[in-house]
Amino acid sequence: MAHYVTLMRWTTQGYAGLPKWRERVEEGEQIIAEAGGTLVGVYVTLGRYDVVEIFEAPDDEVAIEILMKLNRYGAEHTETLRAFTREEAEGIIRRL
Repeated sequence: MAHYVTLMRWTTQGYAGLPKWRERVEEGEQIIAEAGGTLVGVYVTLGRYDVVEIFEAPDDEVAIEILMKLNRYGAEHTETLRAFTREEAEGIIRRL
């Protein structure tokens, strides 16, 4: 499965919804699972981003479906990166 790292910054609406953050994370995990993916981890962070979420999805099309469903409430601004494992990267580099 492909890996994705999503960097999140809470919006004003997101900050207002923090008391229900646990429920939002659980809903996100369900959305990811229903699409055929897996939530690897959610981390609250210091610095430019408030949250880093890592998930797996079968392909980019499923990943964008997941992201659109997760972002529909406007609680955060996101930037998502396709991540390659060490083994995947080594395979790519061997083909150079």
